Amino acid sequence: MLKFLKNPLQSLFGTKQEKDVALYQPLVDEINEYFERLKGLSNDELRNKTKEFKKQIADHLAGIDEDLKTVRSRAIEMEDIHEKEALFKELDELQKERDKELEVILKSLLPEAFAVVKETARRFSENQVMRVTATDFDRDMAALPDHTYIKIEGNDALYANSWKAAGGDITWNMIHYDVQLIGGMVLHDGKIAEMQTGEGKTLVSTLPAYLNGISGQGVHIVTVNDYLARRDAEWNRPIFEFLFLTVDCIDKYRPHSPQRRAAYNADITYGTNNEFGFDYLRDNMKFRLEDYVQRELHYCIVDEVDSILIDEARTPLIISGPTEESTDKYYTINAVIPRLQKEADFTIEEKSRTAALTEEGVSKVEQSLRVDNLYAPENIELVHHVHQALKAHAIFKRDVDYVVK
Repeated sequence: MLKFLKNPLQSLFGTKQEKDVALYQPLVDEINEYFERLKGLSNDELRNKTKEFKKQIADHLAGIDEDLKTVRSRAIEMEDIHEKEALFKELDELQKERDKELEVILKSLLPEAFAVVKETARRFSENQVMRVTATDFDRDMAALPDHTYIKIEGNDALYANSWKAAGGDITWNMIHYDVQLIGGMVLHDGKIAEMQTGEGKTLVSTLPAYLNGISGQGVHIVTVNDYLARRDAEWNRPIFEFLFLTVDCIDKYRPHSPQRRAAYNADITYGTNNEFGFDYLRDNMKFRLEDYVQRELHYCIVDEVDSILIDEARTPLIISGPTEESTDKYYTINAVIPRLQKEADFTIEEKSRTAALTEEGVSKVEQSLRVDNLYAPENIELVHHVHQALKAHAIFKRDVDYVVK
């Protein structure tokens, strides 16, 4: 009976999929309107749209970026530990507000930005060579050994529509269909787009990757193996570079290497889930930000999401290394913390389950450990152990948060 009623109801109200597609259809129409207008632009005018978008983003965020700069400067200079903590909390709130404002401006740019990528794809598919005025960016790209598809002739740069990807020759012949525009919007919204093999997943990814890449904060595209990571990076790279975005693949370089750090600083970075994960773990074992290879995380596209976030996730990423120091410090710090008094020497934030030393507590710890300044750069590891010991004694309860057998 229920099955009998289902089809008439769907006919009347539509399926969930039809409703979702209907929500995106007005934007699809707007993208295609921009697409028709862009056909009248020269190649230089088309690619310079990227610079226009970046300026619009910078102008929109100028006020909040200035606030972030001011508060960050005050936080660094502040000596009072409570004032410093309050300023860093203010920084966190400002950063959240900036993220929201960035999404606002990206949403407003989405129709035209998607149209720029679609028009670029059309021109590459219909022209063997794309001639533009050579910029320093073009000259730098053309000088790289694997960029044979870019030639410099006097004041012009020539982008060929044929190049090598995954060891084979390809000729670009793809243009985004409406269904792929919808897929790109779904990915930008942080949702899952289910597509069959051959339906153009690699092409779909170019749309949200470009939109988020123009923010200058980086895009990660995660694949299940290094072959796909390298292939997709090489396949889409000329399209992005024509639009002034840099592309690289972390799987091409050794961990910890300057080349891998440079790959993370590209506008769009391809790689495998394991390499991204292990780089994250390795960075969290370092004590100086300048030693990190990854920058702050911004936007990510995950290919084969069911495999990576469900199947692959069953095997945890574990990293370890030999210790070169004595364990005496653990016993020393463990003897100091129980002598501290709640409220007088430290405070507890029950909601976030965190503990922080007061100025009096900092002084007592410094005296007990015989250090002049607990928060000096050379004592960063010591601070870590003190905070961990404080949490262990003040927050975690035996047989509630942990067990000992």
